[in-house]
Amino acid sequence: MAYNPTDDLLLDWVVLRFLRRCSAMREEERRSTRRFWVHPIVAERPRRGHFMNLYADLRQHPDKFHNYVRMTVTSFDRLLADLRSGLRFQDTNMRRSYIHFIISSWTVCLNIKCIFFFRFLATGNSFASLHYEFLLGVSTISMIVRLTCEVIWKRLRPAVMPVPTAEDWIRISDGFLDSAQFPNCIGALDGKHIRVKKPAHSGSQFFNYKQYFSVVLLALADSDYKFIIVDIGAYGSSADAAVFRASRMGERLRSNQLTLPEPRCLPGSTGPPAPFIIVADEGFGLSRHVLRPFPRRGLDERRRIFNYRLTRARRYVECAFGILCSKWRVLHSSIQMDPDNVKKVVQACVILHNFVRIHDGASDGDVEGQHPTASIPLDNTLQGRPGVAGLFVREQFASYFVSAEGVVPWQMDAISGR
Repeated sequence: MAYNPTDDLLLDWVVLRFLRRCSAMREEERRSTRRFWVHPIVAERPRRGHFMNLYADLRQHPDKFHNYVRMTVTSFDRLLADLRSGLRFQDTNMRRSYIHFIISSWTVCLNIKCIFFFRFLATGNSFASLHYEFLLGVSTISMIVRLTCEVIWKRLRPAVMPVPTAEDWIRISDGFLDSAQFPNCIGALDGKHIRVKKPAHSGSQFFNYKQYFSVVLLALADSDYKFIIVDIGAYGSSADAAVFRASRMGERLRSNQLTLPEPRCLPGSTGPPAPFIIVADEGFGLSRHVLRPFPRRGLDERRRIFNYRLTRARRYVECAFGILCSKWRVLHSSIQMDPDNVKKVVQACVILHNFVRIHDGASDGDVEGQHPTASIPLDNTLQGRPGVAGLFVREQFASYFVSAEGVVPWQMDAISGR
C-alpha cells in the first residue's frame, strides 16, 4: 500500500480536535464546580461595605473627613469633578469583565473608587486589607488603583505641575529670595528612596545602601514645598549624581532646554550678572546651574556662611519629602507592586501633594522641617571634577553672602552655634 501524506494530516487534525475538546470539557467542569461566582462577603457590599456605613457620616464632620482622605471635603469634590470623565468607564466588551461590581448609581461608584484609592495612599494598607474594608475583589482593587493613578497623572499634571516657563522660574526665585534669602534660586534638588518589593530577576539593581530594595524619586521643589519637576523609577542602587545625569531634567538642563531666564545681577549688587541656579547637596555635581556646598575640610568663614545659606534653601525639598510621606503613608511601607506600577503610584502621590498644597494650603498635619529625609548617598566615583564655570558661580555667591548687600544679620550666630 502506497504512503499517502493526506492520512498523516487527517490524523493530526483528529488528535488536535480531540485535545481541544478535552480542554474545553475540563474548563467547563472547573467552571461548573466553582464554589462562588460572587463571594457572599462581596455580595454584602451595598449593605455592609465600609463606604456605605461611613462615607455619609464622614462628610458631616470635615475634620474626620480630612484625616481619612488627607484633604478637605471641598478639595475632594473638586478632585472628583476633575477626574469624573476619566474614571467613568464605558461598558465596552473590553471592560465588561470588571464593570459588573459597580453599583447602579454612577455618583456612588466614583466616590467608592476615590475613597478606597485615597485610603490606600493614606495608610499603605494592602489590597487584601482593602478587600475586607470595602468588600471589593483584590484584582478589582488592583486594577482601579492602577487606572486611577494614570488618570490623576494625565488629568491633573498640566494644572498642578505644569512645564515651567521663564516667568515661572522668576516667580520661584522670588519665593526663595523672600523665604530663604537665596537669590536667583529656581529650586531645591534631592532624591528619595521609595521602598518596593524585590522585582523578579532584578539582581541587586534595586538594592540600595540602606539594605532594602527601592526606586528613586528625584525631585525639584520650590519654596512653597511643591514639586516643580520629578523623575521617578531609577534603580535604588544608583547614586544621585548618576540619576540626575540620566534623567530628562538633567538632560534638558545641560542642553539649555529649561527656558531659564537670562542671568541677572544679585539684589543690590553691581557685580557681573549671576545665572539662575539649583541648590543641591554634596551628592550632585557642581556646574553653572547646580550649586553644592564647599567640601567640609578646611572651611573658612566665608565658605561656612555659603554652606549655611545654601542649606537653608535646600531644606525645602527635604521638607517637601517629609510632607509627602507624612500625608501619603503608602510611601512609608514597601509597595507590593512591580516597578512600573510603583512609578504610577508615586506619580499620583506627587500630583496629589501639589493639588492639596494649592487648594488646601498647609495643614496641622504637615511636618515641615521636623522629619528631614535621607538623601541618596554620596558616591565619589560618580562626581567628576567640577567645571570651571561652576567653581566661579559658587565663589560669586559666596562673596555676595558676606558683602554688605547680601549679608543677613543672623548668619554669624548660625555658623558659630549660638
